[in-house]
Amino acid sequence: MLSFLNTEIAFRNRTDPDLRKAYLMFRAISNPALVMVGKSLINLLIKTGIPVGWIVKPTVYRHFAGGESIDDCLKTIRMLDKFGVMAILDYSVEGKENTEEIQLSLDETLRTVVNAAKEPSVPFAVFKPTAFIITTVLEKIAAGQELSDSEQEEADNFRKRVGKLCETAYNLGVPILIDAEDCRYQSFFDDVVTGMMEKYNHERAIVYNTMQMYRKDRLDFLKESYRKAKEGDYYLGVKFVRGAYMERERARAIKMGYSSPIHETKELTDRDYDLALEYSMEHIDRIYIFNGTHNEKSAAWLAELMQKHGIAKNDTRCFFSQLYGMSDHITFNLAEEGYLIAKYLPYGPIIQVLPYLIRRMEENTSVAGQTGRELSLIKTEMKRRKGLI
Repeated sequence: MLSFLNTEIAFRNRTDPDLRKAYLMFRAISNPALVMVGKSLINLLIKTGIPVGWIVKPTVYRHFAGGESIDDCLKTIRMLDKFGVMAILDYSVEGKENTEEIQLSLDETLRTVVNAAKEPSVPFAVFKPTAFIITTVLEKIAAGQELSDSEQEEADNFRKRVGKLCETAYNLGVPILIDAEDCRYQSFFDDVVTGMMEKYNHERAIVYNTMQMYRKDRLDFLKESYRKAKEGDYYLGVKFVRGAYMERERARAIKMGYSSPIHETKELTDRDYDLALEYSMEHIDRIYIFNGTHNEKSAAWLAELMQKHGIAKNDTRCFFSQLYGMSDHITFNLAEEGYLIAKYLPYGPIIQVLPYLIRRMEENTSVAGQTGRELSLIKTEMKRRKGLI
């Protein structure tokens, strides 16, 4: 039976000094007040122009990011590959508000697609759609407002940018994951991504949409997406996550006076997540699954479903993934069992990746049990190695 309790396997990639640093870092970010003060201090230093790299680089950046460039990430990619774990390079620079900087982000993301085609241990490319459209235009689209000629041109350019990424991925044979965004934007992105699937997913899933299963409507959306794929004779690629914007979505719903799109309880989210995996496995002839979860039960559930349906552990229609620096007990134990597993490996200039790193710290503080689980596992391994604690 699949188990995630073997800490020797879970932390085999970390030296003793690495393990001690990880322990101290998770101890620090387990304190919400400390995280809040640290976030405020970092933002203040940035505003005043004082360098922050010397603080961030040896701590949270080193733990959660692969480096400042694709070449910087190669060492981590090689290390992970030794243990049967692949890597997905995620250019984690926040979206910009002018076309020149958007083009720079697009060019860098295209480089990740080209790199994935050359690296057997990099099975996917990935991007956030908000990185390629100006926010004011996106807001008007989401609100159903009429666009000016220049705004319509920007919306059309967004489709062209996504099209360029998907076309390049298709030509190079690299599957590409398109991340999910806020609910109010997602319908527009879903339409664009569905169009890309219709164009590029006829031989296999190249383009993957992301479904945040904390949304009340996503299970029905999955079924409707399957219906369209079957009717259009293309494959449906789906990355499943629980969701990243819960507090923001609920606050906005209260402020704007509409019903929250987010499930009221974690149990309902868990239910829909696992039902989505079950539905996808029942339609594995048409659906490719990317199981992006830090939840042990959902990771084990997909493994159980694969066994039940006679799907080989190395079937490329079923991938598992966790973020780099988190849930190593899931990642490395799945790899040990022979499943296809990849770490999301963020990279980019330190100052520009800071918003991502701050979210990781806040997530580990706010998600119930997340930091406690990491600390407990690290402590167990430190005791096993004797003399580390």
